[in-house]
Amino acid sequence: MDKHRRTRILYILQADFEYFISLLVSGSFLAAVTAQLGISDSLTGVISAIISLGQAFQLLSIFMRKNIKRRVVLFSVMNQLVFMCLYVIPLTELPPGWKAALFIGAVTLAYFLYNIVHPKKIDWFMSMVEDGSRGRYTSVKEMVSLLTGMVFSYVMGSMSDYYRDIGQIRKSFAICAAVIFGLTVLHTLTMALAAEKEEGEEQEERGGASSGTGRGGRFAIFRDRNVLRVTAVLVIWHAANYVAVPFYGSYQIKELGFGLKYVSVLGILYSTVRILFSFVWGAYADKRSFARMMRACMAVAAVGCLINVFTVPENGKLFFTTYYICYAVAMAGIGNAAMNMVFDYVDAPKRADALAVTQVVAGICGFATTLLASPLVTYIQENGNKFMGIHLYAQQVLSLLSCGLYLLAIGFLSAMFCRRSGA
Repeated sequence: MDKHRRTRILYILQADFEYFISLLVSGSFLAAVTAQLGISDSLTGVISAIISLGQAFQLLSIFMRKNIKRRVVLFSVMNQLVFMCLYVIPLTELPPGWKAALFIGAVTLAYFLYNIVHPKKIDWFMSMVEDGSRGRYTSVKEMVSLLTGMVFSYVMGSMSDYYRDIGQIRKSFAICAAVIFGLTVLHTLTMALAAEKEEGEEQEERGGASSGTGRGGRFAIFRDRNVLRVTAVLVIWHAANYVAVPFYGSYQIKELGFGLKYVSVLGILYSTVRILFSFVWGAYADKRSFARMMRACMAVAAVGCLINVFTVPENGKLFFTTYYICYAVAMAGIGNAAMNMVFDYVDAPKRADALAVTQVVAGICGFATTLLASPLVTYIQENGNKFMGIHLYAQQVLSLLSCGLYLLAIGFLSAMFCRRSGA
């Protein structure tokens, strides 16, 4: 087996192990730890904001030029060991205030370590994948993570529920810490055994370009038109996504009256649909382009948002489930397209830096969009669920805004990318 094929297999495995760890430090697993530490809901929100804004640390990767593999492996090990500490902190005998402070500090440090090398890691592994097969390859990688992640989450969730029900939640924390340590060892092995392109291979791929960013220095990336165009697409997409999706959780429980069991069923349905369409979109992107695939996915997402404009308690299960299926179909392609558009339109020497810039700017804009939408939600709810004299739930208004932003992104993609390739 040649080194390129071996590394592609190892990339899928490392992504799998990394995904398992991310499941244990987010969502309900993270909430179980914060509840044990006595951290309030408002403070948990701040912690979530730290996670969202952690992408800003990716800008620092621009200054990382040498010993990429060694640094990625080292920072990844440190990052995952800090994640392990999130489950160790509740087991200590420190005062509650100290535990909470250490926990917040550990979360911040973990995401700093993760994001500072993330663009370089993606560039390293994706450089071992042929351009004509990136869509199918990333789809397979995502499908493996989603399928195995469902099983892993169920097993670990069942274990946590068991120990919580018998009053030994601390024992489940110890098991989770041990599992993260084991996954860290496996994750480190996959990266250590993976190959990276030799300097001669990189020179050939880049047409003799140097390993730096070329003319203009490290910050020339901010003047690259293709980088700015891709960033603009991702900014609009993040705005369309984050103006409404963060508020759908409470909408399902409070206004639509869904039970947690039905919400869990929706989660399984979402993963299943995303798995089924992931390879379809990947094959489409390899044949046409990731820009065209992104445009088609956003059209599906826009239809879903339009359906949610008319979602009310009387038709909630039918309409919201239909929206959720549309969202799953769209996200099966958008996630991969967001990364691969960089590889389609940005020169090889600039790709790692471009990944950092696009993710940082888009992530911050998405978070800012949620903050801006929050007062509108409060206003509509305090006004008796009325907007401009019409009886509407806040999420219906946000869904309309989201649909409009998706249409804007479709127009931008058509004008700036698809038209140039004859779409």
